[in-house]
Amino acid sequence: MKVKLLTAVLASALLATTPSVLMAQARPAASAAQPSAAARTVLDSSTRILTTLESRRAEFRANPAALRGFIDSELSRGFDRNYAARLVLGVHGRGAADADVQLFADAMADNLMARYGSTLLDIQGKPRFRYKSESALPGNRGVKVSTELVRAGSEPTPVEYLMRNIDGQWKIFDVMIEGISYVQTFKNQFDTPLRQKSIKQVAADLRSGNLQPAAGPVPDGK
Repeated sequence: MKVKLLTAVLASALLATTPSVLMAQARPAASAAQPSAAARTVLDSSTRILTTLESRRAEFRANPAALRGFIDSELSRGFDRNYAARLVLGVHGRGAADADVQLFADAMADNLMARYGSTLLDIQGKPRFRYKSESALPGNRGVKVSTELVRAGSEPTPVEYLMRNIDGQWKIFDVMIEGISYVQTFKNQFDTPLRQKSIKQVAADLRSGNLQPAAGPVPDGK
């Protein structure tokens, strides 16, 4: 997959939940013909966001600040960035203060969206998400909602959302694009910097642009 599509799908996938999905009751498993309420809302939310991006494409291209505001507002609703950040930190986050983890989480999300947010405007072919299945995660950690990003003239792109329930609210904590995990990708890339510097220092490097992790593998440089 071309890097532009990978980063665009990743960005849009991270935006895919809204408050309505957070209150939905997930089922341990669901058939492709009968998606759960949570899965249905993920699909509806994804479609709404992609439709908004398409209808406001000219506005967002002319006004990057408006695009960033839209991304920030959507991302803050349904993505459990602090829990995802702890997974990315792994052993480096053991015993870390919540404030440091939040600092890292915000820097990581801001860095990703500042660099790749504009690629959301480049998805062509009237994309839509199609539900495939839902299953429980091991250890009662939550659920995995499997979908496909469908575009005219292209093969479907598998997109899986890993979600957990927090006080009755369902939030995404990882996204897998063609089997590539958002959390694992960044965990691998941050391991070396975190061995050399503190969480605060790595977060500062992200903010300043001195550290530029990739959103995914670069198979062909395009």
